[in-house]
Amino acid sequence: MPYSTKQILACGWFCAALLGSAACSPRHIPAMTVADLMEDRVALDGVLLKCDQNPAKSRNNTECANARIAIERLAAKEVDPALEEKRQAEFERAREERRLALEKQRAEEEAKKKKVDVYSLPVVPVEPAPPPASTSAPPQPSADPPPVAGTTTP
Repeated sequence: MPYSTKQILACGWFCAALLGSAACSPRHIPAMTVADLMEDRVALDGVLLKCDQNPAKSRNNTECANARIAIERLAAKEVDPALEEKRQAEFERAREERRLALEKQRAEEEAKKKKVDVYSLPVVPVEPAPPPASTSAPPQPSADPPPVAGTTTP
């Protein structure tokens, strides 16, 4: 059954209305990340102000959660120098205690190992190496002793 002009025109208008409404809807703007909020303090203040005005609405808002995380991270970065010095001293003390404990543990392990005392080992006689087996006769020693450095022969 062929479609009438009215049906085709109605379908066309419906498609145009559908496309027009989809094109006119506002685009979803992604929430600012924690790093973005940490870099832009003005935007961070604005997001926190918006979240504080309507806490019931912003309870599940990811942007508000990111803003709170950014505030915590910024607060952690800005520490008191005296507190930082105290933490550093505590770290150094703990590191020294750990080093001493590890040294003690190593010393205990060394003490557990059986050490070999070379002076109490049994003496094993060492036999000289057998002469090389060769087909030629060994050289005959000469009657004259070898010359000594610094002496003259008569």
